[in-house]
Amino acid sequence: MKVAIIGLGRMGSQIARKLVTAGHQVAAHNRSRPSMDAAVAYGAVATPTKQEVVDFFAAEPAIVWLMLPSTVVDDELKAWLRLLPIGSILIDGGNSDFRHTKQRAGDVMAVGMSLLDCGTSGGVWGQENGFSLMVGGDKASFRKVEPLFKALSVPHGGYAYFGESGSGHYVKMVHNAIEYGMMESLAEGYQLLHEGPYHDLDLAAAGEVWQKSSVVRSWLNELSQKALAENPNLEGIDGYVAETGEARWALEVAKAHHLPLPAIQAAMQVRLDSQAGKTSFATKLLAAMRHAFGGHLVNKQ
Repeated sequence: MKVAIIGLGRMGSQIARKLVTAGHQVAAHNRSRPSMDAAVAYGAVATPTKQEVVDFFAAEPAIVWLMLPSTVVDDELKAWLRLLPIGSILIDGGNSDFRHTKQRAGDVMAVGMSLLDCGTSGGVWGQENGFSLMVGGDKASFRKVEPLFKALSVPHGGYAYFGESGSGHYVKMVHNAIEYGMMESLAEGYQLLHEGPYHDLDLAAAGEVWQKSSVVRSWLNELSQKALAENPNLEGIDGYVAETGEARWALEVAKAHHLPLPAIQAAMQVRLDSQAGKTSFATKLLAAMRHAFGGHLVNKQ
């Protein structure tokens, strides 16, 4: 199957490579040439311009997968809708607000194309472990491109179709909000070990034991344990923790539906406070976790 991957960042490059490995024909499009050159090295076709992406499909309806920041999706969609042939399928694999996705899907449908929203999780380990993919939009379009989702989920990932436009991004939004709460709980627990009444506790050893059939075993705990084993005092990390929108959107939806989310609200506030300079051992561990699973930059002290 032919597919174009637009945006070859941490996730996009892995998606492109995994699809090439699975036998799909991949056009790689990115603003910077080095990312496209790297894609060519593993078997993709470099397409520096949008017109070259269109030509890659030889006048047939295209499958264009966007892995871009939500802030640029509107402009990108407008540009692609002017170029792609009728019947093309666009996939927004980034972390877009589901409310915007619903509007965008209508605009895409109005010109004879379709937009699938695909919440994508797996971080920088997705190529090796498989991605977790949450898909919404036109079901017939989903069926057409389902081989792509199958390929990306191998060997330990998964995918599911959730319904109308926006539902995939909505499920991913809730996933990320849960992630905030889980990360915060782990970070606070390790801080309590670090700064509580017992001095010089081996935090990495505690984390390793917790991974042995305890009820808090998880990938996040594994990443925390490894970070603490490598850097017990998290030296050199300033504790600034970014937030990229999903938990904020989840809290807005919860407020509109009169649903209390105290754990997620508290986790969100910790991140906002860290950005204002209120940092701690816990926020340092949060930053270390984000770097471990997503490759997010860590601010150095």
